[in-house]
Formats: sequence, C-alpha cells, structure tokens
Amino acid sequence: MLRSSKLLLAGLGLLAPASLMAATPTLIPTLSLHVINNGATTTASGRIFIPVQRTTPGEGMEVGEIVHGQPKPFPDAPWNSWKPGQKGDSAFVGVNSIRIGPDGDLWVVDKGADGNGGADPSCQPKIVRIDVATGRIKRIYPLRAVTTGNSFVNDLRFKGNVAFLTDAGQPGLIVLHLDSGAARRVLDGHPSTTAQRPWLSAGKPLVTPEGKEVVVNADQLELSPDATWLYYQPASGPMSKIATRYLEDEKLTPAQLAAHVIPFADTQPTGGTAIASDGTIFASDINHQRLMKISPNGKITTILQDLRLIQMDAMWIDNQGYLWIPATQINRTAGLNRGVDAVQWPVITYRLKTGLKPVHR
Repeated sequence: MLRSSKLLLAGLGLLAPASLMAATPTLIPTLSLHVINNGATTTASGRIFIPVQRTTPGEGMEVGEIVHGQPKPFPDAPWNSWKPGQKGDSAFVGVNSIRIGPDGDLWVVDKGADGNGGADPSCQPKIVRIDVATGRIKRIYPLRAVTTGNSFVNDLRFKGNVAFLTDAGQPGLIVLHLDSGAARRVLDGHPSTTAQRPWLSAGKPLVTPEGKEVVVNADQLELSPDATWLYYQPASGPMSKIATRYLEDEKLTPAQLAAHVIPFADTQPTGGTAIASDGTIFASDINHQRLMKISPNGKITTILQDLRLIQMDAMWIDNQGYLWIPATQINRTAGLNRGVDAVQWPVITYRLKTGLKPVHR
C-alpha cells in the first residue's frame, strides 16, 4: 500500500543540509514522494503526471497524477491494478516513461514486463495514448511485432505522425507510424544503440540480486527543435545523431542507414535528458551527480554538481521554463543494488529555472 506523499511548494528547502542548499541555490525541491517516480510531465494548465517504478511487482500504481500533493492512479485504478500472471493488454505492466505529447495527450510507454529485463510473453509491450481531460484511452499501439523477449522499450519522441522509440534491451530504435500503427526496427544492434561501456551510478555499477551488471542499450533520445535530427544513446553513452529523413526512408538498407549515423557528444553514464527550444540538451551524469548541458555543436559543460541528485532520470521542461529533475534513487533499490534496499525516503524531484522554452516532441 502506498504511503502518503506531499507536494512541496517552491522555496521550501528543508530537505538537505544547509551547506548543500547554499552550494546550489537554484535547485528547487518540488515533489517529495514515497514512491519512486522516474520522471514527471506537466500539462499547459499545470497538471502533473508521474511514472512510478514499483519496488514490488503488482503492488502500487504505475502512472499517477499529483492531486492535492498525493499521487492518484491515472487514468483509473483498473489500469494500475495488474498482478503477475495476468494478461496486460488493458493494464499497465511495467511503465518506463510518460510524456505529454504535442497534442496535449498523455503518452505512456509500457515495456510489458515487471522487471528490468525483456517482455513477459503473456503481456503486451505497448504505447497507450490517453486524453487527460477525460481519462479516456484514445488508442493502444501494440509493439509485439517489433520487440523480442529481450526488449525493454524505453522512451519516445514525436515528429508529426511518426514516433521514434528506443529499445534498451534488444538494442535498436523503433519507428512507429501513428496513423496506421505500423512499426519497424532500425539500427538494430548497431554500435550507436548498443552499450559499449559500464553503466555506472555514483561510482559503481548497478547490479541485480543475482550479481549481474545491468546493461542499458538505446535509452535516451531527443529530437531537435525543427525535428531534423534525432539524438540518441545507450545509457552509458556516447550520444549519436542521425537525420530523421533517413530513419523515415524505408528504402534504405541497414548498411545504408548506418552510414548516416554521426557521433555527437561523448556523454557520461546518463539517466535522462530533455531538450530546449534553442537546441540545448540537458543530460544527467549519474556517475558524478552532475547536471550537464550539451550545445547544438556537441560541446558538453557542467551546470551544477550536487550530492542530492541521485540517479537523475527522465527530465522535462515545462511552459514556465523550469527543468524538472527527478532524483530517483533507483540505484539504491534492491533490484539494482545486489538485492539490498537502501532507498532513503522521500524521493525528491527538483526544478531548475532555465529561462528556455520547451520543445514538446
């Protein structure tokens, strides 16, 4: 059963030692929760939605809306009531990411599994599109045809009627046509989508209870403000880019498509990214607890370093120019910490004023 949570108003800072607060005065503690939210997304009217990483399969919610300071299952309880062994066609099994799309709908990426590995064959990797005004499910996009037992569908971005997705398990990208629902895999097993380095967090690898190091392939992705370029990377870096016109060209062979991949930025192990309207990409460096920014020419600079920024995951820029930064502590959960639960509640999401406008793609 979920414990209570509260919404901290901007400016309440009694969540860290005074020395840390003084070192980074621009970090604003905003959500203080007793669930592990690995992201946050907001509507134009200010509604806040979060994806939740359940520490016990089948217990708690997968997608929540912050209502009066507490996460409430969204769109309803049945969609958040999946239990191991049940089919997952009309329920969230393992939500990896959510975002308000350019259409104002809430888009949910459900990997169709309750752990860190591949899809459960009894469930359904899928994208769920939800009308936030009514909570109505507008459409479900099944992804079984373009996923394998090793797949871990991660995140998505939009270019008109096309969505680009990353597969962090079976390394590759997925191109999904939103009108027809047709999807295909691209850059499957390519070095730019495949983890070549350890994924380190706070100086050490993430390790399962069985002692296996966690490998996260194609994970973070962003579209340039004009949707000309797709930036993407394994969670351990580095970041590459490719012109979206090539990803959309179904006539190209895998070799021809691969020839258009361009190295972009030598990023550190990353949990999440967000892109602003000027092309600046914000990226977390989870190994050194730093927030970085990447310029459109690939130059990386440090914005701040703070010990509170623990395993920063999916970030979001709202319409007021605030960057939402969830310090998830996922690296301290038993599933990624050799079976030992070391989470220090609450889990905090911070905001940082950027002065930049968002690109909701």
